[in-house]
Amino acid sequence: MIMARMIMARLPIARLTMGRGFLRRLGAVIMKEVLQLRRDRLTFAMMFGMPIMQLLLFGYAIDTDPHRLPTAVIAADQSQITRTVLSALANTGYMSFTHRPTSEEEANALLQRGEVQFVVTIPSDFTRRLVRGERAQILIDADATDPLAAANPLAAAGPAINQALARDFIGPLAGLRNKADAVELVVQRRYNPEGKARLNIVPGLLAVILTMTMVMMTALAVTRERERGTMENLLAMPVRPIEVMIGKIAPYIVIGSVQVVVILLVSRLLFDVTIEGSVTLLSIGTALFITVNLAIGFTISTLTQNQLQAMQASFFMMLPSILLSGFMFPFRGMPVWAQWIGEALPATHFMRIVRGVMLKGADLGAVSGELVALVAMLLIVSTLAISRYKVTLD
Repeated sequence: MIMARMIMARLPIARLTMGRGFLRRLGAVIMKEVLQLRRDRLTFAMMFGMPIMQLLLFGYAIDTDPHRLPTAVIAADQSQITRTVLSALANTGYMSFTHRPTSEEEANALLQRGEVQFVVTIPSDFTRRLVRGERAQILIDADATDPLAAANPLAAAGPAINQALARDFIGPLAGLRNKADAVELVVQRRYNPEGKARLNIVPGLLAVILTMTMVMMTALAVTRERERGTMENLLAMPVRPIEVMIGKIAPYIVIGSVQVVVILLVSRLLFDVTIEGSVTLLSIGTALFITVNLAIGFTISTLTQNQLQAMQASFFMMLPSILLSGFMFPFRGMPVWAQWIGEALPATHFMRIVRGVMLKGADLGAVSGELVALVAMLLIVSTLAISRYKVTLD
């Protein structure tokens, strides 16, 4: 035992820990680190804010089985059987009849703009064909750009209709109860007939990649100047804050444009994802989205003191953009408060533009609302960035 103590005492770490001032020195180091954390409030907030945000988003906002999806109805037949069919679809909980278009063209426009997820069409001879013992059809057009949102409602529609009609097949129609093909449900998966997930994911990746790269690169722009000690040279130049912001983000607009071209080429060559709509319209929306993200990154750089804080703040921005924009999970499946947050994110509006143009062939009228939202965000963020930009080092 004595020999072991003598050997341990000769070790460097043992001499350090057995000294009388060990606890005092250790306490001083711990206190110094605590004070550093108190000064770096952003890092301290990220330690608690990020886990809380993830719990809230995944626990409350994310739903892979969305209900009460907006649905348009064209019912040319107004019989009791028609009302039974519509009630059966509504009782599944997946469809909410929000629109009553008067023509097929109006219904197609609603579907292309993304205002409805489904269009249910009941022809004028629906009841008459049933009475004659002929096969009657019900047509459901689905926006299948997001296969996850359309799959369960379409799967539930057929059994719900058959079960509901079995109660109405009485009297002269009683013979239809045992006729499995009395009512034929015709489903058209628009814009993605095969239900390929990559047709929804690949265009959405364009928004996610641009958000991650553009925000982070410009968030480090001004903070890098401070850490390298070159901020004084920038402040000494006879330039205004708006000129500094434009000068900082202009090179990254070129980088973002190159990224877009690469992503679109890879999407075409490897995943066979083509652009169904106007390339010019897609280019305008993309350029606007890149500029908004660069302005957000510049704003973050004016609110943070160093590159670590800027990177942390960028991640704090990216998480909602990925989860609440409709990229990974159906947007309409989120609660209302989460949809409000999602509407405030540039990625949400650009996601609708890029999917609308690439998959649906949407025109300017179909995406004009999203373009206006991006312009408004650009003006708000630019105003905040310019007001926060300091012309002194204090």
